[in-house]
Amino acid sequence: MSRIHPTAVIDPAARLHDDVEVGAYCVIDGPVELGAGTRLMPHVTVLGHVAMGSGNTLHPGCVLGSPPQDLKYRGEPTRIVIGDGNHFREHVTVHPGTATGGGITRVGSGGLFMVGAHIAHDCVVGDHVVLANHVLLAGHVRIGDRAILNGASALHHFTSVGRLAYVGGLTRVTQDVHPFTIVEGHPARIRACNTIGMQRSGAAAADVDIIKQAIFSILISDRRPAQVALAEVEARYPDHPLVAELLGSIRAAGEGRQGRAAEGRRVVPRNS
Repeated sequence: MSRIHPTAVIDPAARLHDDVEVGAYCVIDGPVELGAGTRLMPHVTVLGHVAMGSGNTLHPGCVLGSPPQDLKYRGEPTRIVIGDGNHFREHVTVHPGTATGGGITRVGSGGLFMVGAHIAHDCVVGDHVVLANHVLLAGHVRIGDRAILNGASALHHFTSVGRLAYVGGLTRVTQDVHPFTIVEGHPARIRACNTIGMQRSGAAAADVDIIKQAIFSILISDRRPAQVALAEVEARYPDHPLVAELLGSIRAAGEGRQGRAAEGRRVVPRNS
């Protein structure tokens, strides 16, 4: 308890590991769980049902657990679940889930969420994700592992960003972003394969070349219809796991509503 500043306000229902550090003027309100080594800098607010793993750092002005910005929300006891080793920079906001969206907003481990980033209700964010300054995730967005979203990019609700994707700054994302791709623009357009990201993740050079060629032939080139190119790539690499991941994302988006695979699984209340 010596690591808790005397000006902090902590609900008796909260459960804090013995070595958690809570800075000046922090507010922890509700059945909050903070794991070992977690540090709250001054003026952090954590509300409601928030379960956080170990080694997380929250910078001044962060607010986690404030009610979701959804007019259908009626105060249901929904949650936020966060992994280990994340950095939430100044004024990051994370909202809990809603009853119609599964009830949980999830954030993985090892993420960096820069100044003013927003993670809305029912989002699922993977491991080692980077959200740069003022990136905005609408409700029900899904972000794959090691994706990077650059400053002020904004994502439409129910969009998905695949693993190792790279979204340029100021990009407006209204359809799914496929794994291993680079997208940018207003609206987003596929520019290239994220070869650097794949290399940094440890992918073999041969695999990077295969995915690079597949992305170009299916998603960028206009030499032949995309479905023809997709079938050719699938026939050439029938058992390649990265190819299967890419093609699965392309097909799911095509079958979803407005190019968003998760939109097709959306639960619409009867009174909406």
